[in-house]
Amino acid sequence: MILENQHNLTEFRRAIRDWILATVPSDWEQKLNAGDDAEYERFQRWWMAERNKVGLATPHWPKEYGGAGLSLAHQIVIADEMARLNAPPLDMYIVSLNHIHSTLIPYGTPEQKTKYLPGIARGDVWCQGFSEPGAGSDLASLQCRAERKGDHYLINGQKIWSSNSMYAHYCILLARTDPSAPKHSGISFFLMDMQAPGVEIRPIRQANGRAEFGEIFLDNVKIPAENLVGPENSGWKVAQSTLAAERGVLAFEGAERQRYWVEKFYKNALESNAPWLNDDEMRREFMSLFARTQAGRRLIRKLLRENQHGQTGSSLTPAFVKLSGTDLRQEIASFMVRTIGLESQYLEKSTEASTDGMTEYLTSFGGIIAAGSNEIMRNIIAERGLGMPRN
Repeated sequence: MILENQHNLTEFRRAIRDWILATVPSDWEQKLNAGDDAEYERFQRWWMAERNKVGLATPHWPKEYGGAGLSLAHQIVIADEMARLNAPPLDMYIVSLNHIHSTLIPYGTPEQKTKYLPGIARGDVWCQGFSEPGAGSDLASLQCRAERKGDHYLINGQKIWSSNSMYAHYCILLARTDPSAPKHSGISFFLMDMQAPGVEIRPIRQANGRAEFGEIFLDNVKIPAENLVGPENSGWKVAQSTLAAERGVLAFEGAERQRYWVEKFYKNALESNAPWLNDDEMRREFMSLFARTQAGRRLIRKLLRENQHGQTGSSLTPAFVKLSGTDLRQEIASFMVRTIGLESQYLEKSTEASTDGMTEYLTSFGGIIAAGSNEIMRNIIAERGLGMPRN
């Protein structure tokens, strides 16, 4: 039904909108916020299954791997309507939907693509095993070891800040296969079964009360040699495709959700005659944040055009998108706390406005570190864009 309308974008948009309104419970946020981690997992799996029924689980993937083969224009329509109607984001599947496809399509073997890609539409959850306690911003300093033992590799080490790893079936893993090589050259990329003996996951409880991340401990974990992605010691190159997936339609949907939240926040403030509206400085600050929200949306559209035309190789736009977007998110969250009060740290439960957590104050601090810290983004812009020397 939905996919039958794909030849006309207007009809396709209407079909997406009608399906969301008919499928998503109006009180999904309240129910989810009242539940525990098990309820979160159940709801995310339900939402993925519902999307799969109508071909919206992996709409951007090639048809031979369980996708719908939709164009970028169609992907944008889907993301826009999901944001506009505040449909649930597929947070538990961010790595599954974006990183795995972007990694295996260019670098995976035919066997790897056939084995792993179709399962994601059916609900397989993936996590990412990249960062380590001593290798976050400087990821290439990772120390997790992978030793070749005949038909398998033996993995030992630790990973941290692995989103949704406690729910994951599989993990994309970076490990050092040649300790004597320069640090970028001795890394390999693996696909790991999270149920394998020797894998231990410890959820990390955050300041906001959630446990979205986990530590992964690897003790003599066996990974079959056929689960190596790309040549041995070429994992750093493969990982660049993985990391590039974090900029694009995913960023577009996040920016649109933030835009609708900001607009709703202002509408609610007007209706309730919020005290901050009588403060000249507060009004000026809000309008500055609103203007930057709109500017960020335009910047992301520039990034999407570059992606469409294959211009992202040397572009600094992804760094600008990440840096400006996460700084803005944190400043909006700060404004929220100062205008609504400390209860805005959990705005999903507030009557003032609803949000998917994007602007929650405590959570916003993580954004400036995740997916490449803002300090790293500034270095990239300074060195590649301005030609400034390294320290």
